[in-house]
Parts: sequence; C-alpha cells; structure tokens
Amino acid sequence: MSGWIFVTLALYRLFKRVDQGLAVLMVILGSLIPVPIFFLNAVNDAAALLFARGSDFLTAFDKPQRDALATLFLRLHHQGDLANEIFWGLSLVPFGLLVYKSHFLPRILGVWLIAGCFGYLALSFTGFLFPQYEDKAYTYTQPLIIGELAVLLWLLIMGAKAPAASSGTSSLPA
Repeated sequence: MSGWIFVTLALYRLFKRVDQGLAVLMVILGSLIPVPIFFLNAVNDAAALLFARGSDFLTAFDKPQRDALATLFLRLHHQGDLANEIFWGLSLVPFGLLVYKSHFLPRILGVWLIAGCFGYLALSFTGFLFPQYEDKAYTYTQPLIIGELAVLLWLLIMGAKAPAASSGTSSLPA
C-alpha cells in the first residue's frame, strides 16, 4: 500500500493549481497518515505468522494459546484498517472539493467523493463500535465508496483536460 503515496502525489500535481492548500491536505490525510499505519499493521501480520508457525522460542505457549495469539494479531490488523478508513474518508473531502472546483472533471464526481467520506466514516465507526453489523454497513456504504473508482476510471479513460474556452464566453461549468 506504500504505492498509494505516489498516487496521492500524482493527484497533488494535478490539483495544486486548483487549490494548493486542499491538495496538501489531501496528501496528508490520504497518504502521509495512513501509510505509516499500514507499515505498523505489517508488524501485526508478522506476529500472527510467527505464532501460527510456532517457532522454537514459542514453546512456552501451547498450540491453542499460539492460535489465540495469532487470531489476536489478525484482529489487530483489522483494527488498523478501520483506523485507516477514517483517514481515507477524511481525505475524500479535500479531494472531492478539488474535483468539484477543478472544471476539468465532472462536478458530480466531486460530490460523490465527499459522500464517500461519510461512507468510510460510517464503515469505520461501525467496525469499532458495532462489529457485528460491519458487513451490513459495508453493503450500504459501498455505493458511496466507489466514487473513488469512478474518478480514477474517468482519469484513465477521459483524462484531465481543461475544457476549451469559446470566444468571448467561458465554457467552464457553473
């Protein structure tokens, strides 16, 4: 997931002329905070793997204890993902505002991204507070969250070209 830094930096370069402050905030919330959490989460994965393999130094623990500890670290990994969802969601607000203000992407995509913020926040807080409903929350928030995919597909297929201005009047959307 460390590759996400390069995606947000590319988005920064694309949107810095629209509003540099919002573009910086998008980079901070979208990569500078979540990426270290991803790396720390890798420690949980390594710990789960160590307990599952049962190395020599873990002979103090019997098999059910090692399995329980492996499960604990896998669940801690999920908690790290839930924490990251907060920052993913919050990063969609400046991203959505940048798209909305840009005039080279459809404004509806910006609105969809901002709505996606609330989807990620709902999913994250449901996972923390009501984990038994997390799957149901995912089902309901999925239409909001896929706004990111819509923007990325738009950029891949249509590109980010400023509309051509006609003589005397601006063709920029209102």
